[in-house]
Parts: sequence; structure tokens; C-alpha cells
Amino acid sequence: MTSYLEYSQESLHSELKTLQQRYNNFQSAGLQLDMTRGKPAPQQLDLANDLLGLPGADDYRSADGTDCRNYGGLDGLPELKDLFAEILELQAENIIIGGNASLALMHDALVRALLFGVPGGERPWRDEEKLRFLCPSPGYDRHFAAVEHLGFELMTVEMATDGPDMDQVEWLAKADPAVKGIWCVPRYSNPTGVTYSDEVVRRLATMPTAATDFRIFWDNAYAEHHLTDQPVTLANILHACTVAGNSNRVLLFASTSKISLAGSGVAVIAGSVENMNDIRTHIQFQTIGPDKINQLRHLRKYRDHATIREHMQQQAGLLRPKFAAVQQALSAELEGTEIAEWTDPEGGYFVSLDIRDGCAKRVVALAGAVGVKLTAAGAPFPYGKDPRDRNIRIAPTFPAVGDVRQAMEILAVCVKLAAVESLLA
Repeated sequence: MTSYLEYSQESLHSELKTLQQRYNNFQSAGLQLDMTRGKPAPQQLDLANDLLGLPGADDYRSADGTDCRNYGGLDGLPELKDLFAEILELQAENIIIGGNASLALMHDALVRALLFGVPGGERPWRDEEKLRFLCPSPGYDRHFAAVEHLGFELMTVEMATDGPDMDQVEWLAKADPAVKGIWCVPRYSNPTGVTYSDEVVRRLATMPTAATDFRIFWDNAYAEHHLTDQPVTLANILHACTVAGNSNRVLLFASTSKISLAGSGVAVIAGSVENMNDIRTHIQFQTIGPDKINQLRHLRKYRDHATIREHMQQQAGLLRPKFAAVQQALSAELEGTEIAEWTDPEGGYFVSLDIRDGCAKRVVALAGAVGVKLTAAGAPFPYGKDPRDRNIRIAPTFPAVGDVRQAMEILAVCVKLAAVESLLA
């Protein structure tokens, strides 16, 4: 396909008419396709339906004899800690099991730091004059919203192909004691699909920080969410921090939310023994114990790491055609136009599309007007503001394959329409 940048004014006007006709045809179709969030499809959830019948009326004791119907077990069942330790390449002593949502554990960790401080800190974070948090972007909007809600100033860091721009991260963390942490989705990052390189992990672990209580919030949300048969590797951040003498620097998070049932999974927070002991001193006032029956039902279904991987291979079989449909549609419509580039992730839940500067909001509005709802333009950036107004997050997991294909054709036409309008302006 010829580059739009090489079109004459006459050719651009002709292309605009063609695109407007295609767009009008979409408008008359009366579509209602929602691609705003990265949700599991019903078929994925069906793979975990037997959880609804587990553990069974007479099966309520864990391996150590604990009656899971009763109070207690503040930080989770030991055998579930062992399972997550295997998944995250940690030890059971590094893990606390929480409720169903890792985002809640992240929010709690932030609030505890605000109220009480963290090991290695001089005071509660709320007593600092300023609070800032590093936000690799494009990134996960709910991460950014959490720290914004709690009064932090959000600082944008650019995402590279191997993780956050570490020159920026190192400079900001070293220069400013108000910078208290950084958000990281290290494997199949939301929305770019990037997995952090060993070098990025090493630099995060070893970099000097002005704040002695700097924290890496390591949200390993897609630890097992591979789309290929040869998953990319991710270096062990806690090990790297420990070797560097910064064992308390990282807090790790994960859950089964996109493995089992999205609203009824199990989440974990992990880190150094000192960090975990500090958390226990606070959560004893928050809860008498988590939902151990839910933990037990997960243990009955997912006996070990191999069982989880087998389950996730089935999920990958459902998701690959959807991600392939995105790539096929975007390539067919946009390849060679020089107005768009997009990621082809090896796992996770998203595809990141970058288009002509100044066009993302226009594209999202055009698509929405013909029944394709997309994540708001700017959402993957701090304060919802994409400085170049060019990034669009594509979430293909929930709709059926045919709907994904149709939505991507519409999206591509909208991208071209907005680009031609921009070139003619």
C-alpha cells in the first residue's frame, strides 16, 4: 500500500471520499461492540466452571488440618503459598495470600505506606512535603488512578521495547527524594506487551534512589498468560534486589483473576521477609483471615504449577485467533501507509496502536459513533492525557473472533479517515 504521506492533495481528497463511504456503511449496520476493557471471554471463564462446585460439602480441611470454614489463617493457606512460590520463583516465606483482587492489595500497600511508612523509611509517606510516583507510559490506567487518588503527583516515563526508559527512571529516582516508587507490569506489559529485559530488571534493582524507602510495585498480572509455546523469560526481581542489597525495594503482586474466575480469584502480595512481617503487623487489625474456602477450591482445581500451565494453554487456544484477527485486519488496512504502527505481543491481554499525532481522540470518537467502543484515548497515560494524542489500547479478549475482525476493520478505517483529515487540514 502506498504511503499516505506520498499522496497528492487530489489523491487525498479522493481517498477521503472513499473512506467516508465505507464509514457511512458501518454507520448503517447498527453495531454494538465493546472493546473498552481487557476482560476474559465467557469461553475462558467456562474453563474454570468446575470451581463453582468445589471444594465440596465435606471437603473443608487444608493439608495441615485447618478447618477452612472458620476464622484464622491471617496470611493464607501454606500449600497455596507453596504454589504461588513456584509460579513467582520465590519462597513461601515471601508470600501473603489476600482476597480476590491484586489491585486491592496494591491500594492497601500504598495506604499503609502513607499511614505508617515502610521498612527503611524515616517517616510515614503522608508526612512528606511532596509525593511523586513514576508511571511508565503507556501503562495501566488503574495503577495511575490509584496513586492520583491518594495524592501523589504522577511522573510520566517513556516505555521502550524492553521496559521503561531506564535513563529517565534512574535520573528521576536519584534526583528527587519525593519520588517514592514506580509502577511496573513486567511481563506482557499493559498495553504494549513488552517484557522487561534482564538489564532493565538489574538496573531497577541496583539504581541509587534519593528516597531510602523507594518501592517498585511489580504487578506480575500476566505471569502465565502466554500466547506462544515458548514463553519469554523474566528475571527474578526480588533476587536481583537482594543481591544488590536492596531486598526491601520491591513489592510483587499477582492473582488468578485472569486464570480462574475473574471476580472470584486469589491474589498475593510478595516481597522480602522483613516487608512481609511488616505487612502482617498491620493486616491483623484489618481482617481475621481471608476466604480460605476460596483458596481451598483453587487448590483442588489447580494442584500444581503444571496444572495451571495446562489450563492456560487452553486459554491461549481461545485467544490466539482473536489476536491474529487484530494483526490481520490492521496489516490489511494499514501496512505501508506510514500512519500507524502496532505491537504483536507474545502474551497478555492487549495490543497497543500508535497512529498519527493528534488523531487518537478523533479515532475513538469516530469508532464509537458507529458502535465500536474503545478505551478512552489517553487512558494509558497519567491524568488520562496522551501528550501526542496518538495511542489507542486494543482489548480483543472479550468479543467473539468475528466481532474482533469487524471491529478492527472499522478501527483501521477510522485511523485512515482521521489521518487523511489531518493531512488535508
